[in-house]
Amino acid sequence: MLPVIAKESTRVHKLALHLPTGSSSPFIARLLSTLSSNPNPSKNPPRTSTAEANKTFLPTNVPSLPQSFAHQTLLHSSLSSQLKSPPNLSEAKRLHAILIVNGFLNSVYADKFLGSQLVTVYVTFGFLQDALVVFDKLPQRTNLAWNAILRGFLDVGRFSRAIQFFHLMVSQGLIPDNFTYPLVFKACTELNDLEEGKKLRDFILWNESHYDMKHNVYVECAMMDMFAKCGSLSEARKIFEGIREKDLACWSALICGNVQSGEWLEALSLFKRMVLEGLRPDSVIMAAILPACGRLEDMEMGPTLHGCAIRCGFNSDLYVSNALMDMYCKCSATHFAYSLFSNMDNKDAVSWSTLIAGYSQNCQYLESLQLYLMMNDAEIRTNAVIAATVLPVLSKLKLLKHGKEMHGYILKQGFESDVVVGAALIEFYANCKSMIKAEHVFRLMSDRDITLWNSIVVGYSLNGEIDLAFQIFQRIWDFNLKPNSITLVSILPICSKIGALRYGKEIHAFATRSGLGTAVSVGNALIDMYCKCGSLELAVRVFNQVKERNIVTYNTIISAHGIYGLGEHVFQFFEEMKEARIKPNKVTFIALLTACSHCGLVDRGWSMCHAMVYDYNIPLDMEHYSCIVDLLGRAGHLDDAYDLIKKMPVEPDMNILGSLLGACRVHNRVDLAECLEKHILEKNQKDSGHYALLSNIYSSTGRWKDALKVRTMIKEKRLPKRPGSSWIEVGSRMYMFHATQSELGKIQDILQKLLLGMRNEGYMPDPSFPSDDLQYDVNDLTNFDAS
Repeated sequence: MLPVIAKESTRVHKLALHLPTGSSSPFIARLLSTLSSNPNPSKNPPRTSTAEANKTFLPTNVPSLPQSFAHQTLLHSSLSSQLKSPPNLSEAKRLHAILIVNGFLNSVYADKFLGSQLVTVYVTFGFLQDALVVFDKLPQRTNLAWNAILRGFLDVGRFSRAIQFFHLMVSQGLIPDNFTYPLVFKACTELNDLEEGKKLRDFILWNESHYDMKHNVYVECAMMDMFAKCGSLSEARKIFEGIREKDLACWSALICGNVQSGEWLEALSLFKRMVLEGLRPDSVIMAAILPACGRLEDMEMGPTLHGCAIRCGFNSDLYVSNALMDMYCKCSATHFAYSLFSNMDNKDAVSWSTLIAGYSQNCQYLESLQLYLMMNDAEIRTNAVIAATVLPVLSKLKLLKHGKEMHGYILKQGFESDVVVGAALIEFYANCKSMIKAEHVFRLMSDRDITLWNSIVVGYSLNGEIDLAFQIFQRIWDFNLKPNSITLVSILPICSKIGALRYGKEIHAFATRSGLGTAVSVGNALIDMYCKCGSLELAVRVFNQVKERNIVTYNTIISAHGIYGLGEHVFQFFEEMKEARIKPNKVTFIALLTACSHCGLVDRGWSMCHAMVYDYNIPLDMEHYSCIVDLLGRAGHLDDAYDLIKKMPVEPDMNILGSLLGACRVHNRVDLAECLEKHILEKNQKDSGHYALLSNIYSSTGRWKDALKVRTMIKEKRLPKRPGSSWIEVGSRMYMFHATQSELGKIQDILQKLLLGMRNEGYMPDPSFPSDDLQYDVNDLTNFDAS
């Protein structure tokens, strides 16, 4: 039975009749009109078309018509030789004219090989429209001519046209060859059209069963590359294992496909297998496998691959060097990346932008900015990619003025229409608390890509505008846009923040229907949302359903169970993670130590610290110290916690001091709180929380003067208290309400009446209750009769 692709060709065949001499195919005519409406996208500047050249060509410039068969044969041989590699377009047009004048392109003396060569020449020079004109007039067409036009469509990015043209070729009875199939598979790959690729695979198998022809390794590689890059890795692997003699192209196709699909471990496994089988990697495979190592943050494998690149002679290869820098940055080893960068003889814009972005990703914003200034001193032009890379750095450093200057540069260079630059500008202004300008950029963008909507949603969320973030999310469908995985990952944390479980479930349903739920990032966001909305059972259900799990997946589920105090489940997940060959990182141990803290597992916590430092070579940082202090404080070992703080190699931050201060409040250790007071006062605090906690500790033991002293400091330093907020859902909209000072006078009057009523009823206020919102302190209330 004829495969589907041949049946579909009949539909195209109705649009494109067999081409008689002197007439044009409607299909070709449409292609020509389409190409005429758009400028020729080739790298060469537009020149006079072949049709015009034929009109102005002077016959006296060419030899007279051949008088003998021997003369014509000699001319044919000469033209065939010259058409193989003409030096320039002018020479190609001269040969074209000779073919016309000597009758090699008319129906009487037509030579199908010379005409096909001419089509190939025009495609090679990037003039697809001229190639189509010649192709349309050919009385006989070989596969060479058809393949040339197919390649021409690929060169100019007309992938759908290429597939249509292939259908036309099949409908006219031609049997595609092994040069045709890789071109069509390439078009399917670029369109991510897996179904069309499967139809082509079936068509090839059908042809092999009916004609005496077999596909070669190039077809198999193209087929495998298509399946891998379109997400069907199982089909790609099946083809790969069926190839007897695998060359580098085969390995490269499967390795790159796995990298593109996020199968980092599988890509590294294939690379190791390739090396063990005696094949030496080329620069393409090296540049492809290094990002996989970076994504896994595998600093053991990274230097090994670096050494492999040097042994293979790629130490001066620009693409490999850039990939190595990116790998080291993703492994948080920016010092290695900078060392590599400094020793590079040749650096391009990608080299600079890779390291600038690498510093930014590792929160080394000053280093990132300094490198950008070095780039300017080296007179390297800031392109759109670098501008989009630098803007997040300026936002983190709160350099609003410099960001505005960058915005001006972007407008002068015409980068404002670039979606990535537009998204970076929106995020920059949002991070700088300038949502009016972020909204302005969003409105002015001519092409409102989904990326821009994602950025504005995140911007509103960062600035506490939860209701506006939801409104923007709901309006996406009004503009015929489809949310992607990043959209869902951006909106789900907002559901977590306000506990909107119903919204979260609706988004989960949409993710499942649209196929976005298979993305590991979406799965992780769903698990986090259910955990933070109090539905641990649903979070575990999502965890069990996701096909792909990474370090973030396990960190999220471990952290949630730790907060819920389910220590046994925490360590079950940890063991499962190790069995899956996922190496824990510093975040994993923060989650484990937090679990030990909530479950009171002091000995297990110390064991985790030992394993982190000595088994996994992860140094203790400030967050780990904070977890250990919290663990000891909750268990009542306050003196041990204080000793640890004094022995820390770095100055403890307010999280660590606040953790121990909270433990002092719980265990009534005023003496230790006094020791911590001087450390807290030395810090340049911008939040009143820790002062209020210290005041409450003094109040709980009747030390009213000390409590008042701390409260006075809060007023003198004008330390703000983070305002509370609430929300209500009406219909399909979410409305937010923030606590402000506008109604403070009325609130104080009501509170004073309530407190007087309590006093008359015989009740006294709890002295440990925070009273920083009142106009008077607790000691004033206890002596209310004196006032």
